[in-house]
Amino acid sequence: MSTNLKMLQPYTLSSGVELKNRIMLAPMTNFLSNDDGTVSDKELAYYKERSGGVGTVITACANVLTHGKGFAGEIGVYRDEQIPGLKKLADTIHAEGAKAILQIFHGGRMCPPELVPNEEILSASAIPAEREGSKTPRAMTEQEIQDTIVAFGEATRRAIEAGFDGIELHGANTYLLQQFFSPHSNRREDGWGGSLENRMKFPLAVIEAAQAAVKKHADESFIVGYRVSPEERENPGITMDDTLQLVDELATRNLDYVHVSLSDFYQGSMREDDTTPRMELIKDRIGHLVPVIGVGSLHTPDEVEKALETGVPLIALGREMIMEPRWVEKVENGDTASIRTTLQIGTQDELVVPEPLWSTIFSVPGWFPIED
Repeated sequence: MSTNLKMLQPYTLSSGVELKNRIMLAPMTNFLSNDDGTVSDKELAYYKERSGGVGTVITACANVLTHGKGFAGEIGVYRDEQIPGLKKLADTIHAEGAKAILQIFHGGRMCPPELVPNEEILSASAIPAEREGSKTPRAMTEQEIQDTIVAFGEATRRAIEAGFDGIELHGANTYLLQQFFSPHSNRREDGWGGSLENRMKFPLAVIEAAQAAVKKHADESFIVGYRVSPEERENPGITMDDTLQLVDELATRNLDYVHVSLSDFYQGSMREDDTTPRMELIKDRIGHLVPVIGVGSLHTPDEVEKALETGVPLIALGREMIMEPRWVEKVENGDTASIRTTLQIGTQDELVVPEPLWSTIFSVPGWFPIED
């Protein structure tokens, strides 16, 4: 085993939790839960296969309310009856030696209408996403906003009772927390919208609700992280300056980490002609205050080591761990030459990628490098 690799060195979060190495399984929707939001046996098998080498597993997103369901086959964390299945998931991850973090979210205007009650999707304002076929959401009432904040706290309690080591608040990828922060999706004229400070209020209230649940039901070692997308393409939309002000605030909130959602670790601006990596800007801004997780198209051990050398302490691997579930074990054993960086047709059973995830991968052009 190569002990001089930075990725294999342990890392201790501010809460005192020690991660056995710097590699995390990135949160990726897998469409494997039962229709009622309970964890399925297929899902347990999928996570078992990918929890053996990584220090931490961040699960696919789990919806905190029935009207927050963003995908078919999504994990639910909106009622106590789902706790036994969630406990099986946490236990499965722990049995392989990794820490288990449940990502919790609400899909907002990105929820498919057919998956939510009365086919009524909700968001900060009645503004549809700029995507073909998008339905106009209904603006949430004050009571619905308050109920959703409470729901994030209750979801955190359920994660604690199920035995998870932490939760990640999904404030990225165009979902509800980001929708409140975004000047595109949030056109409210009350205290939840308008200024940048007002648009921050909802995600910050959700953080407070999650941390209050931790204080009441867990100890201080329970992990609370937050995921953020740096920019939006839309105009108006989230700018890098907006995000730097948001992460300044996040850095004061006693979080265990800030997870930066990017398709490429070195990705520049999607809004303007600026190739400076968004990851670098966020790390330079708050990395001395709170650990920043990097992610995005880091396929080989050399690429991961190079990314860690930028000063980012933790790296999440997503697609890489679907194509190569034993990625970390192969690095530990010096068997890096056999790490698969393409998805090979005919390897579905070997890779433990159940339906419908396997079919979905092949239905989205360019999502994965595919080899016959």
